[in-house]
Amino acid sequence: MGILDGKVAVVTGAGRGLGRGMALHLAREGARVVVNDLGGSVHGEGKDGSVAEQVVDEIRADGGEAAANADTVASWEGGQRIVQTAFDLYGRLDILINNAGILRDQPFWRMTEEEWDAVLDVHLMGSFHCTRAAVPFMQQQKWGRVLFITSTAGFIGTIGQCNYGAAKMGVLGLSRSLAVEMQEYNITSNCIAPFAWTRIPASIPAVTDEIKESVDRLFKDMEPEDVSPLAVFLAGEGADGISGQVFGVRGKEIYTFNQPRVVRSIHKAEGWSARDLADLIGPTFKQHLTPLDNSITFFDWDALL
Repeated sequence: MGILDGKVAVVTGAGRGLGRGMALHLAREGARVVVNDLGGSVHGEGKDGSVAEQVVDEIRADGGEAAANADTVASWEGGQRIVQTAFDLYGRLDILINNAGILRDQPFWRMTEEEWDAVLDVHLMGSFHCTRAAVPFMQQQKWGRVLFITSTAGFIGTIGQCNYGAAKMGVLGLSRSLAVEMQEYNITSNCIAPFAWTRIPASIPAVTDEIKESVDRLFKDMEPEDVSPLAVFLAGEGADGISGQVFGVRGKEIYTFNQPRVVRSIHKAEGWSARDLADLIGPTFKQHLTPLDNSITFFDWDALL
């Protein structure tokens, strides 16, 4: 007997990588799964409905129930159709995992509006479209689980991914606000920030062969399937009361990120001048200012330009 028996789940971007692993694991635990994937390239180009169908075939071969959907998350209509697929086939929706994603890496000073929009349309707007379609049904049930895939590219930062980082921070803000709004309906909302070797990080050009080999070694034991157990737990009854959180998965390690909080403050009744702050900000806040960390930068700038 699975811990998700009787539940219905939608996983976006489930044809490959993280999404595929989560869809398979959800099904093994008894959930009926709508496997959504447009079947496009890592840059969001093209369409191939067989990508989602292949995962459905795997689930069915393993004794589970699943259906494929090849709509895009990047439009309101696509999000509605994805969610409606679950209701048309299974009559309900309990779990939504917003996983679909693409990359359009580019140094910020060369980034085009189209490259910016394309990434936000899939990651942030896609999460909104699908969640907005799903939540009213979850409210009627007085139960639901929404998961978002975020990234340290947002809350730590990285080179060449301002569009991706902005989208992933937006996803985090969406999840936090949704968690607050949905408490009374027993709908939880959480984020997972995974480290896993999928076609998205594999597509990032490395500076040298040596760095590429180092990155390969770093990620080789971080399989997409490592993320699935946490996602399945957060999707189940056992995760009641866990909401608004950000979890990380790195190989066999699972951790939580702290939430932004005030760590130091200064006050002056008559208000501050810029000269006052020039004297005080440095010595007062220095130990609390987070340094920039470019230690994981391995981009080949020439390849990006």
